[in-house]
This record gives sequence, C-alpha cells and structure tokens, in this order.
Amino acid sequence: MQPASDATVYIVDDDAGVREALAWLLRSRRLPSEAFASAEAFDAMLQSRRTQQHQPRCLLLDVRMPAMSGLALFELLAARGDLAGMPVIFLTGHADVPTAVASVKRGAFDFCEKPFSNNALVDRIEQALAESARRLAQLRARNCLQDRLRDLTEREREVLTRVVAGLPNKLIADQLDISVRTVEVHRARVFEKMQVRSAVELANLLRTGD
Repeated sequence: MQPASDATVYIVDDDAGVREALAWLLRSRRLPSEAFASAEAFDAMLQSRRTQQHQPRCLLLDVRMPAMSGLALFELLAARGDLAGMPVIFLTGHADVPTAVASVKRGAFDFCEKPFSNNALVDRIEQALAESARRLAQLRARNCLQDRLRDLTEREREVLTRVVAGLPNKLIADQLDISVRTVEVHRARVFEKMQVRSAVELANLLRTGD
C-alpha cells in the first residue's frame, strides 16, 4: 500500500539542522512535513487539531530533547490514545539504541540511528504512512459499525444476537415469545440497517469490529 497523497510526516527534534535536513529530504520525495523544535510544541499543535486528525501521518521523534523527552512524549501520546493512527519512528543516537528498542516493544513503529541512511529512512516512513492509512481505515470501519448497531432497537439487537448464533427463526420466536413472522420482520430490518444480505455476512461484519 502506498502512502496517501495527503499524508503528513511530523518531525520533532530540538536540533534545527536535523529538522531542516529531514524536511528537505521529505520534500525531495514529495512527502509533506511539519517540524517542531520541542515535544511541548508538537503536543500543543496536536491538541489544537484534535478534531482534524483524519489523514495518514507518522511521527519522527528524537529520543533526547530538553524538558520533555521524546520517550516521555511517546508515553503521553500512548496513554491518551493519540497513536492509534500515527506510527512513531524514533530518531536516536548510538547511546539511546536500547531505549529505542524498548520503545518499539511498547508499540513504536521503529527507530532509526543517527546518522541515518536517507533511503532506508524514507522507506520506513512510507511504510509507516501506509500503516497509518490501514489503521485509520480500520477505525473508520469500526466507528461505522458502532453507528449501525446504535441504530438498532432493543428487540432488533436481541434478534441479531440469535441470528449470529445460528438459531432458526422458529427457535428465536420461541425464546423471545413472538411470532415467526415478527422475527422475519425484525431480521429483515437488522439486515437492512447493518447493510448485509445474510447471517454469514452479518457474523463476518461483527467479527471485523472486534
């Protein structure tokens, strides 16, 4: 999967030279970027755009910075749930490699040791943006599924549960103390609201939302 054309790479590094070099590299590969001199500045931006973060993005994050470190920012973003659609690639010096490896085990996408290979870094950035697009698509699908489920009446949810369990209409009618015809009506409405055509399709849809 190729990164979307509207993807953004965020650069957070206190070294102006590194920020400029990375921005130039990304421009040369037609990858839009935004650079920040501190973890605090990036976090402030993220908070101000909280309702606008719907496009693929990734974060290039320096491990060592004054005040809030890259690792501290990573932990903050993870705790807030802000990394669901934003893979993190740590930029690290040799001494920080063990810390970067540990962060990968905690959910970071990867780390790149300075001085880094431009081609290798861009390859990983493109992979991170593709992963972001995949995660965001999953989130959208999950949210859409939840919206459909909320639109069901209580009785329709009761019928849905039993349809997914594979129960025939007659048994559902007996369990809910309603007529078979009423079950058929509810079943049809469930299929319509959930936008499926069969019980198998309904079960598969619910499985993807887990």
